[in-house]
Amino acid sequence: MHLIFRTLFTFLRSRRGLRRGRTIGHYDVGHLRVRTLPTDLDVIGHMNNGVYLSIFDLGRYDLLVRSGLWAEFSKRGWYPVVSSETITFRRSLRLWQPFVIESRVIGYDHKAIFIEHRVVVDGEIYTQAFVRGRLRKKSGGTVSNAELHEVIGTPPEGLEVPEFLLQWGSDVALPNTHTPAPSVWSKR
Repeated sequence: MHLIFRTLFTFLRSRRGLRRGRTIGHYDVGHLRVRTLPTDLDVIGHMNNGVYLSIFDLGRYDLLVRSGLWAEFSKRGWYPVVSSETITFRRSLRLWQPFVIESRVIGYDHKAIFIEHRVVVDGEIYTQAFVRGRLRKKSGGTVSNAELHEVIGTPPEGLEVPEFLLQWGSDVALPNTHTPAPSVWSKR
């Protein structure tokens, strides 16, 4: 597992925050303060682009734990999975640089949850990512939106995924696991 110690630390810190009343609502923006470590860097000396998506996992864990959803989902045997991600970089992070991971649920389509993540330094967005994910059942199958909303309630008024993200989610989707997906490259 990538970032195992940071992941464990995030879970512990988030659970402690939950116990101490530092909770967040299901649709609030979560803020997680972190710092760029030597293991995050590439040969140029800034955070490697591949590390950002793992860092955003920490933001989702914090959001789930401090909102109380991690415990609710665990009781039901549900767990989150990512189906697609897209990321845009604006500025680089350097060694030991502190930053905040901001994470928030931005809406749903017919079978997925959309989450926005940002890396923020001094109020400025350095990186932004959109994640499309689902909840799976340990017993098999996918958690429907109806099942999810039974647990978390009705989404707030005006919560809508931007059209460009819905289109992106559709455009990049691979066939489901019961449908063949052969690796065939087109000829040029």
